[in-house]
Amino acid sequence: MSKINTSVSPLQWADRFRAQRDKLENLARAQAGPAAWAAFDGETEELLRQAYGEAHQYVESYTYACLGEAEALVNMPESAQESLSEDLPQKAIQQRRQLINGVLAEREAL
Repeated sequence: MSKINTSVSPLQWADRFRAQRDKLENLARAQAGPAAWAAFDGETEELLRQAYGEAHQYVESYTYACLGEAEALVNMPESAQESLSEDLPQKAIQQRRQLINGVLAEREAL
């Protein structure tokens, strides 16, 4: 099992994940293209690796979220899954948001 990086305080990690969540919301509103999403996903995956390590479940879950395939991993309610089932890009955005919000909640609790 990977270890959580404690060289940065939980509040600093929370700030970094909050900034990623804000970027996500801005990209979603701007209807960003594939290059912008690829850059964002690379940043987010790197942030997750820095915070949790290469082998942590959040890193893998985020990869699936980018593809819109992470319903069970990010604990999306069934109704949210159904409403987005035909719109894969929106589904992927929602799953990214859910994962980042989960990480943020965990960091804020620390």
